[in-house]
Amino acid sequence: MVFEGAKMMIEIRCIDSQHKSDINIPNESFHMFGRIIPSFNNGLWNYKLERYNSENVREMTFPDEDYNYEDMKDSVFLGAYNDEKCVGLAILQPGLFKYMYLYDLKVNKEYRGQHIGQALVAKAKEIAAQNGYYGLYTQGQDNNPGACLFYLNSGFYIGGLDTNVYRHTKQEGKADILFYCEND
Repeated sequence: MVFEGAKMMIEIRCIDSQHKSDINIPNESFHMFGRIIPSFNNGLWNYKLERYNSENVREMTFPDEDYNYEDMKDSVFLGAYNDEKCVGLAILQPGLFKYMYLYDLKVNKEYRGQHIGQALVAKAKEIAAQNGYYGLYTQGQDNNPGACLFYLNSGFYIGGLDTNVYRHTKQEGKADILFYCEND
């Protein structure tokens, strides 16, 4: 899959063992500017965005993962390439039920806002369909509204909320919102 971003051609392709080092593109910072507050009423999920005051907005960077290609045999790695430079990554894993798990999704900071994440999701949905899945699922922290809004604007919908996942950790008080999307 090739598409034209702003001033460049981006190719989305599976990362093979020859390019296995590409699965470890570094994590880069993002703005934490609020919190997504999901609600469940009459069988429907909804949400509101609670924006922080400007003095409470901060940047965060997740630690780098140090993925091992050989240890992740069941995973599908997708790379977004500008020439031969990997500028985005999606990792898919077998899901328990009828949705394939989008384990990781990231785009280098200088390439964000150019629809690379959406192109990775589109290719991930194709792969999910080829493997007999109805779609994808993933999760986003409620205090990472940029990621949550990305998913919501990319065809995902809220399918659940995990309020216990961070109990007894340094991140206590956060929750994971579960997102799902269907194949086209």
